[in-house]
This record gives sequence, C-alpha cells and structure tokens, in this order.
Amino acid sequence: MLKRLQKLGGALMQPVAVLPLAAVLMGVGYWIDPTGWGANNVFSAVLIKAGGAILDNLGLIFAVGVSYGLSKDKNGAASLAGLVAFLTLVTVLSSDAIATYRGVEELPVSQGWDAVNNKNVLFGIIAGLLGSYSYNKFYQSKLPDALAFFSGRRSSPIMAGVFALITSLVLYFIWPLLYGVLYNFGISIAKMGPIGAALYGFFNRLLIPTGLHHALNSIFWFDIIGIADISRFWGPAAEAYQNLPAEITNTGYYVGMYQAGFFPIMMFGLPGAAMAMYHTAKDNRKKVAFSLLMAAAFAAFFTGVTEPIEFAFMFLAPGLYLLHAVLTAVSLFVVAKFHLAAGFSFSAGFIDWFLSLKNPNAERPLLLLAFGLAFFALYYVIFRFVITKFNLKTPGREDEIVDDLGPTSGKGISTSTGQLSPYEEKADTIVQGLGGIENIKQIENCATRLRVEVADDNKINENLIKKAGVAGIMKTGANAIQIIIGTDVQFVYDEIMKMK
Repeated sequence: MLKRLQKLGGALMQPVAVLPLAAVLMGVGYWIDPTGWGANNVFSAVLIKAGGAILDNLGLIFAVGVSYGLSKDKNGAASLAGLVAFLTLVTVLSSDAIATYRGVEELPVSQGWDAVNNKNVLFGIIAGLLGSYSYNKFYQSKLPDALAFFSGRRSSPIMAGVFALITSLVLYFIWPLLYGVLYNFGISIAKMGPIGAALYGFFNRLLIPTGLHHALNSIFWFDIIGIADISRFWGPAAEAYQNLPAEITNTGYYVGMYQAGFFPIMMFGLPGAAMAMYHTAKDNRKKVAFSLLMAAAFAAFFTGVTEPIEFAFMFLAPGLYLLHAVLTAVSLFVVAKFHLAAGFSFSAGFIDWFLSLKNPNAERPLLLLAFGLAFFALYYVIFRFVITKFNLKTPGREDEIVDDLGPTSGKGISTSTGQLSPYEEKADTIVQGLGGIENIKQIENCATRLRVEVADDNKINENLIKKAGVAGIMKTGANAIQIIIGTDVQFVYDEIMKMK
C-alpha cells in the first residue's frame, strides 16, 4: 500500500511541475500592472489570463498528468484516457446536472456539488487513477476482427469513460459524505488561526516521505472545500475573500496564510541545515558533502525544491527530520501571527517570492527575508549541535564505504570510445549497483528520485550506488528502492532507459 502511495506521490509531481508557468505569467503580469490587474495594460491582461488558464483548470491538468505518470510506458494514450475520465466525472456530477436529476433549482452548499469543476484536484487525481488503470489494463488488448480498430491503446480511453461513469454513480452517493469529512477537517484546522497554520506546516513536512502531503495540500491550497489559498492569492484582490467558508471568516484567516510561512524554511532554513551538515562532515569527506549539500541548498533557495536536502538526512537522522517539521510549524505560526503574506504557484523559493512582491494580496513580503535570516541561524545552530552531540550520520559523516562491488551483472553501458558523459557515468554506476540492467524490472522518476523495482534485491549494492554521488537511498519494500538524485534526475533516468 505504501509503495502505491509513493508512486502516486511521484506521479503528482508531473502536474505540479506545470504550476511555475502560472507563477511566472501571473507574477510578471502583476509587476506590469499591480493595481489594475490587466485593466490598464493589454499585455499584462494577456499574461494574467494565461496564468489563470492553468490555475482554473488544475483538476484537468492533474487528471492528464497523473494518468500519464502512472502509465506503464508513458504513452500519450494514457493521458487521453485520464482526460476522458475527468470530463465524464465533472460533467455527470456538475451542480447543474445533479439539480436536473433531482428536479430542483438549487442544491445545498454543504453537499459540495459546486466544488465539482475543472479546478477540483481531487477529481483530477481520481480521473488520473482511472485513466492509468484503464491504459495499463487494456493497452495490449485484442478484440475480434470486426472491432479490431478499437483494440490496444485505442480501447483505454473508451474503458476509462466507462469506469468514470460507474465511479460517478458511486460518487453521487459518497461525495457529499466525503466532502463533509474534508470540509470539517480543513475548517477545524483553519478555525485555529496561526495554531492551525502551524499544525498544517508540521504535517505537511511529516508526510513528505509517503507523498501524502499532496492530499493535505489539496485541502488548503486548492479549491476542494473553498479555502483555495493559492488561487485566492493570485486572483483579483477584490475577489480574494469572496465565497470564503463562513466558518473561517472571523478566525484570523487571511489569503496567503498557508503559503508565506514556507518561504523562511525553504529559502533560508534548509540552506542553514545544509551548511551545518557540511561543517560537521569529516575532513576527508567535505568535498563530496559540499557538492551534494550546496547544490541542494541552492535548489531549495532558488526554486523551493527541498527533497534533495530533506532526503539527505531524512533516513540517516530521522530525529533531525522531526525537528525540521517542528521548525516548519514554528515558521508558519510566527509568520501567520505577524500577518505576512506571499504566495507561490510551485514552491516557496526565491522565484515565487520575487514574482509575488507586487501582488496586491502580498503583505510585507520583505519581512519574510528577515524571518528567513533568523531561521537560517536557528537551523544552523540546532542542526550543528544535534549532529555533533549525538554523532548523527548525516552526509559526510557516514561510516566509510567499503570498496566491495558485491554481486553485479555487468555494466549497463558500453561505448566504442569508452568515454561516458557525466550523466551516462552516473547512470552506469547506478545500474551496476542495482545488479545490472537485466535486474531492473521497472523504473520511473519523479521530481528528484528514481523509483526502481528489481527482480532480486540481493543483487543491490548500496555502497556502489552511493559512489554515483546520489543524495540518498531508500528501501521502500521487497525488491523496491528509491534513489534520490536531485533536480536533474530526468537526465539520469533517460540514460538508464537507453540501456533497456
């Protein structure tokens, strides 16, 4: 079960990777016309509308991205199947359709039918699961000659539509109940003001290893129950508090509350942790630690991608990761208490912070830099003390790797010249450490990791894999392993796929 959830988490990164485009388009649009929001400048209006096209159709984007990410061979037919499933779900279960079925003019708001639209990320994920299942199940199917045109990949979108129709029938009965659970959970935290923001930040980080943080994010960031913190921040200032759930209107909630507190952590806190880990590394390992940690620190600061740092100590020193989750909670609490606001469409890095500076919904975003410097110092001092006090095996402090190649099945790459590019060399070493290309049953990548299923895990040599300069290794089950590469994982994945 955990393995499937982790695969889903990886697939969710496919649509999430589209969100920076919305941030860039809308951020630049706001910079050009920060008061008129496009009313005073045609070019600004075009940029803002283009960015809104992404945020207003997040559910559809997730449906296409998830179905593609979970498909066996990453074929476009899987995306088409996800699209068909999503359109079926949101059309059959739209508020107008439900009202027609029931012969009424207006539906109870508490049942959540108004939330069934192109923005609904949860429906997008459900559609993605239906689309990928239909594709993986039927993409090699063969029908009688009379129906041969619909065989193979052409059958998957058709079956996805059928499954979506059946799922619609189920959701007709359980969606109001499910919506009520999500609504009450989100509202119960949101009603707690800054303390609720702290709880959200704590569990957001704690759920990173399982990928379930995306489910939590969908409640607060997207339009599942009406909070929609991201789209409210990037939408017109005059509409920022329209249609807000009545239960949280007088609880201290403000637009950007569930985003701003991440900036001090991702831009400053984690780089401070990286510096602490570098300074506590063994002298003969500092060079390797520096290349790993400083690259990861820059990624966290500039783009908000934190997995390379977090996975560098998450399993080597889980106590440190718990402290990281607590410090994240502290940041969200303090920032919410001071009523600072900045927003992002991808993650809380410098790019999104800079683009949100002139957003009318931003509140004293420059102060986030001051908070960030404080958290840089806090992370550095705490991490350095805990690492040395308890002799934690953070990067550069691990036990020396024994030069034992162990059982392998030969190299994955061979060239006529014997010269390999950096990515080919890294891929080659990883494949050897996995027991050879023939031992790899399935491999896929998410934002920063390779997810691998092998035939025989006894052939895995973790010491050899580490020699490729990877950020970390995680065994996720029998014959399953994840290798944390970093933001350039796509290029390593491509080189491995060339060997198959």
